[in-house]
Amino acid sequence: MGKITFFEEKRFQGRCYNCSSDCADLHTYFSRCSSVRVESGFWVIYERANYKGFQYVLSPGDYADNQQWMAFNDNVRSCRAIKNVYGSAWKLRLYDRPDFGGQVVECSEDCPSVYDTYKLREAYSCVVTDGAWVFYDLPNYRGHQYLLERGDYRQHVDWGATSPGVGSFRRITDF
Repeated sequence: MGKITFFEEKRFQGRCYNCSSDCADLHTYFSRCSSVRVESGFWVIYERANYKGFQYVLSPGDYADNQQWMAFNDNVRSCRAIKNVYGSAWKLRLYDRPDFGGQVVECSEDCPSVYDTYKLREAYSCVVTDGAWVFYDLPNYRGHQYLLERGDYRQHVDWGATSPGVGSFRRITDF
């Protein structure tokens, strides 16, 4: 699985909680989260319980303050280990209409600008056939993050987005 440690204060200070499995509600273990240490595995942490709200994808490493994982606040209320990370193939198809309609583009590499590369301003649906991916709502891997693992996403709300704008995306790899 993996191991992640949450700290209430910056620079790994204050009360902490070690976690090695998915947890739908972390609020009983700490009141806020200002730093994180990912010892192993890849994780997605959520600002609300039950895997809701803003998502932040973390690879192994130390995050001494919440700005290092581009957090909008110090709320971390649920987490889960990312599956489908270890492999040698990544592939997805983006559609510019819901329910896999309209123009389709097939991707197997990171993309810093969806518009510059594919001339798509919006992605309403997606099929991930291989690997795990992170979508960002802004170019150059900035903005809100959305984890997509293998599966069909008939509309953008299926991956947690409130709008169909996808500015960039990258593969989650075991680097």
